[in-house]
This record gives sequence, C-alpha cells and structure tokens, in this order.
Amino acid sequence: MQQAARGKAAGRRYSRWHLETTVPVEEDGWLLTYLDVITLMLVMMVVMLSVAGPPGDATGKGEPTTTTMPPDPLATTTPASVQSPSILPPLPVTTASTQSATPAPPGKEPESETPQAPAEEAWASLKLDQIGENVAITPGEDSVRFRISNELLFGSGDANLSNGGNGVLQKLLPTLLADPELRLVVEGHTDNIPIQTTRYPSNWELSTGRAASVARYLIEHGVPPQRVQASGYADTRPLGSKENPVDRAINRRVELVLEKTKPGG
Repeated sequence: MQQAARGKAAGRRYSRWHLETTVPVEEDGWLLTYLDVITLMLVMMVVMLSVAGPPGDATGKGEPTTTTMPPDPLATTTPASVQSPSILPPLPVTTASTQSATPAPPGKEPESETPQAPAEEAWASLKLDQIGENVAITPGEDSVRFRISNELLFGSGDANLSNGGNGVLQKLLPTLLADPELRLVVEGHTDNIPIQTTRYPSNWELSTGRAASVARYLIEHGVPPQRVQASGYADTRPLGSKENPVDRAINRRVELVLEKTKPGG
C-alpha cells in the first residue's frame, strides 16, 4: 500500500513539471504554397518579357507597326486593272518578207532582191552557162576569161590538138563567135618542168606552139583572123605553187580571153 502511494505521489510530481511535446498544427500553411506559385509565375513573366523585348524595338520582335503607303497616282482605280497584271504587246519581228514589203521612198525605185552581178550581166549574150564543165569561166568588167587544162587539149610535151581538145573547142565556138566586136587573145602556159626537144627547146616554144594550135583551129572554124592574137608565157604566170604535182597541173593551161575593143585600139 505504501508503495502504491509513493508511485502516485511521484506521478503527480512528474505531471506538474512535464510539458507536453505536441507540435501545433498551422491552419494557414497553404498560403506558403500559393505564394511560391505566384512568385514562380512572376519570374517566368519577367524572363519572357526580357526575351521578347519592348514593343516596337529595332529588332522587330515587338508588335509590328503598320505604315500606310501613299496611293500611286499612275495606278488605275478599276478593280479589273488592279487584279489582272498588264501584258506588254509582243515586239514585231523583222523578216525578209516584211522588209521587202516596205514601200520604197518616193523617187527611188526598189532594188531587185537578187541582183545580177554586173560582170555576168554584161556577158549574158554569150550564154556562158552552156559551155560545159571542162572550161573554167572568169567574167570581168572588160573581159571574160576561159581556162582549159592542157591535159584536155594536148598530149604530154606536144602542141598538136588531140581529138578531145577539138571537142572542147567545138563547144566553145558559138560563144567565141557571138560578138564579132570582141578581140580574142589565146594564151599558152606551162609548168616549171624544163623541156628540151628538137621541136621545143624550152617551155617558151611549147607554150607558144600550143597557143598557135588553138588559134589556128578557131580561125579554121570561122573566127576572123584579125580578131585573134596568140601568145606564149611558159611558166611565168602560174596560178598555183610550182612545188607539187597538183599545182603544176593547174599551171599547165590554155586561156582564151574575150576583150572589149578600146576606142582607138
């Protein structure tokens, strides 16, 4: 009994000096969380505004400014002209037909589209296109020249006309007889290969003999002798080089020249 009494007495002493350790509960704790959220949102807004910059700054990141351009005085006010772009007309293309269609100025006759060369027109009466392909023709202002290769007229080293040469000259006769007022010059030409025979000691005799043979044939077939002149030039008037066989063959030739008679000649 005494022990129980002592325990009660000790308990009363403990309860007198002992404080309860219970932690008080704060009823307004949600305000702290709310303030934290508000603070975080303010910080985010400040950061976003600092990145965006002030409105209307030089970087163009702010609100765009609207500028009104003055109206163009040359622009039309009709809706159709504003909506549809203007189309330029195509440039005119000048062709030969349009040029020929252009009327000539007064007092000037239009020129022919394909005028005939003066030299060819002067010798049109000779009918040069009917001579054949064995004769090279060179018309000039005061003369027309007919060039015939020696191989068509003579044998090698000979001045006697061959049968083929007679045929070439026969086709040329109508042209040579067409105008009796023209003088006929027969020229003989050789290459630079020397020749030395009993009949032709040099190319001078050979070229002159060939020119004389052609002149004699023409006279025998109707060309008046007073119109004919024969000359030999050896290798002094070459047409090509003297160094290769092809050019030497070109140099060997007979040329017949029809010349207009000069006054007093």
